[in-house]
Amino acid sequence: MEGDSTNLDAAIESLLNVEKQMRLAGDVAGTRKAVIDIVELCYKAGAWKTLNDQIVLLSKRRGQLKQAITAMVQKAMEYIDLTPDMDTRIELIKTLSSVSAGKIYVEIERARLIKRLAKIKEEQGKIDEAADLMQEVAVETFGSMAKTEKIAFILEQVRLCLDRQDFVRAQILSRKISTRVFDADPSKEKKKPKEGDNIVQDAPAEIPSLLELKRIYYELMIRYYSHNNDYLEICRCYKAIYDIPAIKEDPAKWIPILRKICWYLVLAPHDPMQSSLLNATLEDKNLSEIPNFREEYDNEKNLVGGALGAKAAEDLKLRIIEHNILVVSKYYSRITLKRLADLLCLSLQEAEKHLSDMVNSKSLIAKIDRPMGVVSFRTAQDSNGVLNSWATSLEKLLDLVEKSCHQIHKETMIHKAVLRA
Repeated sequence: MEGDSTNLDAAIESLLNVEKQMRLAGDVAGTRKAVIDIVELCYKAGAWKTLNDQIVLLSKRRGQLKQAITAMVQKAMEYIDLTPDMDTRIELIKTLSSVSAGKIYVEIERARLIKRLAKIKEEQGKIDEAADLMQEVAVETFGSMAKTEKIAFILEQVRLCLDRQDFVRAQILSRKISTRVFDADPSKEKKKPKEGDNIVQDAPAEIPSLLELKRIYYELMIRYYSHNNDYLEICRCYKAIYDIPAIKEDPAKWIPILRKICWYLVLAPHDPMQSSLLNATLEDKNLSEIPNFREEYDNEKNLVGGALGAKAAEDLKLRIIEHNILVVSKYYSRITLKRLADLLCLSLQEAEKHLSDMVNSKSLIAKIDRPMGVVSFRTAQDSNGVLNSWATSLEKLLDLVEKSCHQIHKETMIHKAVLRA
């Protein structure tokens, strides 16, 4: 063993001398080859500690060439999966990460190293450490990284934040991804780089396609919005997944998603966006192909978080009451509070509370005369309607003024005639 170690040290020393000569001479190809030979030599000898030491040593040598450091890091990354144990693997990743820190020309390699280290930490059950590691890297600033790889990295950051229940940071990270990027045509975006531009590297083979990333993104956002029970946003996320071509082509995939869209639309509070989505869903021809599920409320086990649960049951009851109040407002301009409570099958206090909540949320325009116990409904007017009503009122007022002036003038003339006579 001592002989092998001596031979290895001698071989490394010889290659270091060669590397120094090439580096001082400015020979990029020669320096790169010498650096790679040192890394390969340490790997073949199984000297992992020596490999880490040599990587640090080579990166700190005076006037070291960028191309040589890039080649060394890329070559050493090939040996990560070939390490004998987990501790050696983690040590090698940390060494390469520290070497590439702060160097723009190996920023992509460092991001990939951090991602691998975070995956190892996650497998060990250290979710917090994995999330903190991933948040150190701001891939959105990397000009030479492929778009799909950037999105995949940010989605991994979001997923880890959701796993650690850090919903605020998950929302901040998710906003780094514009949803318009999923609708872009990848074939039209490949342009020839201009002089001075960064050359965008191809994404690794394991990175999903843009449409697959779109599905992952909206599934993560469903997890986020489920935390706040934001049914309308959950519905919009499912609608985006439903519009993916690969989903629409397979009935086994789109039927459960369309069912979820319907359920969350029903659970969402009434507003213009909900009405628009409701009308768009009703016009969907695929809706007629879904089996009857009106009596399957308790059997909806595939929704996020299992069954709909007690909270959703209360929300569904609330939505039914709101719908009934809206229907009453269409047919009545004035109604007693007692009659309204009878129609809603509620007590007077409950009916008044729900009506007040809808007025406060601007879902409805109404006034309650509590001493008389009468509710007055009014239809909402847009700006044009308000201006037209004002114009009509002014026209009537001017007609009255004109008639009054005419009557006054007439009386004056009659009075003057009488005096002359």
